[in-house]
Amino acid sequence: AVGARDWVHWGERDGRSTVRKRSGSGEIIDGGGAGRRVGWDGNQEYVRWSDGTPERSTNGTSNGVYTCGAGNGFSLAVAGSGEPRTVQLYGGIWMARGRLEARLSTGGPASTARLEDPYTSQSAQFTIRFTLPKGARLLLDWTVEKVFTQHCGNVGIQAVTVR
Repeated sequence: AVGARDWVHWGERDGRSTVRKRSGSGEIIDGGGAGRRVGWDGNQEYVRWSDGTPERSTNGTSNGVYTCGAGNGFSLAVAGSGEPRTVQLYGGIWMARGRLEARLSTGGPASTARLEDPYTSQSAQFTIRFTLPKGARLLLDWTVEKVFTQHCGNVGIQAVTVR
């Protein structure tokens, strides 16, 4: 299972809804971010689960959330446990350049990845491996760095998993 320890899916019903792993560890923390979240049901990728709450299962959904405009995005964190962890963020862009910054709350340099398409949409699975002590966090910011249209160039997110 991709999210053996924990997972969160955004946008199943609207821009504010989340579904979490029923017996998850609670390691994934949604810190908000700048911009209004809008629900979307046309992502390129489909996700599914069988152990969620409040929605128990789905055979596949393309739903997610997005936010428009340069500087807007999502702020997430994953709690450290003292053991190695693998985090996967399923995100996308539409007529924009998205910037994913991963950094440790304990300090050190940030790692950055970008996804860009000035003409249409793209999706990606970003993988981050880390080990942090309890009480420390992996901090993730998925942000619109540049837009290529006046009509809501955006970054979106479907899910984050931890194993």
